[in-house]
Amino acid sequence: MNSRTLRAYLLLIFVSSGSGLLNRAAAQTADTRYNVLFIAVDDLNTDLSSYGHPLVKTPNFERLAKRSVQFNRAYCQYPLCNPSRASLLTGLYPDVEGVYDLKTFFRSHIPDATTLPQLFKNHGYYTARVGKIFHYGVPGQIGTNGMDDSLSWNRVINPKGRDVREKSKIIRLLPIDLSVSLCYLAADGRDEEQTDGIGASETIKLLEEQKNSKRPFFIAIGFYRPHTPYVAPKKYFDLYPVDRIRLPEQPPGGQKDIPDAALWTKPANWGLSKEKQKEAIRGYYAATSFIDAQIGRVLDALDNLRLSSHTIIVLWSDHGYNLGEHGQWEKRSLFDKCNRVPLLISVPGGIKGRTSDRIVELVDLYPTLAGLCKLDAPENLSGLSLEPVLKNPDARWDRAAYSQVLIADPRGREITNSLGFKVPDNEGAYSQDDKRMGRSIRTSRWRYTEWDRGKLGVELYDELNDPEEFNNLANKKEFRKQAAELSAMLKKHFKEPYSKN
Repeated sequence: MNSRTLRAYLLLIFVSSGSGLLNRAAAQTADTRYNVLFIAVDDLNTDLSSYGHPLVKTPNFERLAKRSVQFNRAYCQYPLCNPSRASLLTGLYPDVEGVYDLKTFFRSHIPDATTLPQLFKNHGYYTARVGKIFHYGVPGQIGTNGMDDSLSWNRVINPKGRDVREKSKIIRLLPIDLSVSLCYLAADGRDEEQTDGIGASETIKLLEEQKNSKRPFFIAIGFYRPHTPYVAPKKYFDLYPVDRIRLPEQPPGGQKDIPDAALWTKPANWGLSKEKQKEAIRGYYAATSFIDAQIGRVLDALDNLRLSSHTIIVLWSDHGYNLGEHGQWEKRSLFDKCNRVPLLISVPGGIKGRTSDRIVELVDLYPTLAGLCKLDAPENLSGLSLEPVLKNPDARWDRAAYSQVLIADPRGREITNSLGFKVPDNEGAYSQDDKRMGRSIRTSRWRYTEWDRGKLGVELYDELNDPEEFNNLANKKEFRKQAAELSAMLKKHFKEPYSKN
């Protein structure tokens, strides 16, 4: 072998060796990327012990809060399942992705969108879904793919438990035309027989399968409860004797200055007696504690499998939930209780056991997870990464939260429900011209709302001194300047779509 050939041979060995080192380094980098456990809870408000509720028992929320930053002022962008989930999972405001109802699939408006789990999948993550992440009709679509997005996942699991089979046992507090609302069942059997118990078991199996994988994972578990029907094993109902349930305060004349458009539940409390209202709240709390127990099972598995040290945990809900405040129930309103959501984020090696009062939005989750996992996110995302607040929960963060909801014009078509009351036809076949948008801004102190650009009413609440929103200040002379400033912020934010509807 001559000297020239020898040099070429040695160079080839060096390059090959270097390439191997680079490949191993790349593999090590990929192997040490954070996993993500993405936990969604349907229709969950902040009536939780970690948020200071005196009655609701949620020890596993407290347990997760001790290893997380808990956001005390996190807000959805639309207080209804499908629009909220479409917004969060695309990282776009509703007026950008165009979903305002329960029937529209987001890809019919933005077919080329890259969803949050799809981003992880595109970057080599194993992505799996158990239960409800994208929209499902509950309880009718439990056990199906619902309105899932097939491009987002490597694997999907659709649990279906005895709660679906035993729907005839459900106790309904309202007449049949409103039967999807306010119904419950103190069920027989074990947790693991319920749909969400099965969902927790399937999630645990997925974690076990991924324990020794060299590929990072994005595993999403979507719990169906406490969405109505409020179904949970009897032991969870036993935690809440009816005589301990307290109804929300309703001061005399508390609704006199609230615009009619702001009131979704008509008549107030659907005309239910106080006893039946307490039954409904008891069912909701029981279902909440049941879900807390399933979250505990999943956290146990994550810890026992020694996956916690490199797994980000995110727990969120799609919107808040009214339990009789202002006589309102469930969702589709722009009061704070209906738009504020639980949000906990645990980052390995990060800040633990802290709370943040910064105003944040669910659209912030997409850029946050992309940033934490060093993924190149789309440039058109609506939110901002929460990484600065995760590093310092008291960091400067001068942002507001924006929410909106589409309603039927209360001056338009009406129907008579089986309670004998005339109500707007919010679910019926009405034209686009009959739809009216409510839009709201929440700052650190104020919530300001305009219904149909103010034509159907305006609301202004001082959340610092009036967190129950009993006193609408919008038409008071001394608050005109504040209302004008917030109105300008609202119009600037919504821009083009605001002028169209």
